[in-house]
Amino acid sequence: MSSSKELIERRKDILGGTPVFKGTRVPVRTFFEYLEAGHSLNEFLEDFPTVSRQQAIDILESFKDQLLQPQ
Repeated sequence: MSSSKELIERRKDILGGTPVFKGTRVPVRTFFEYLEAGHSLNEFLEDFPTVSRQQAIDILESFKDQLLQPQ
């Protein structure tokens, strides 16, 4: 699995440096906001077709792994 650094990019020329899914202009924040609002992964992917299912799953897995690491 990839690290969040490999999955997310921040460039000043893409949305002023907002963290986006690598290779897209879709903010990672938007993904989490969709999930928080009760939307499904499929709904997010339908609305943002430049993000692949695997990218979205990898982001979730990466953050899960970071949260579950021993202190």
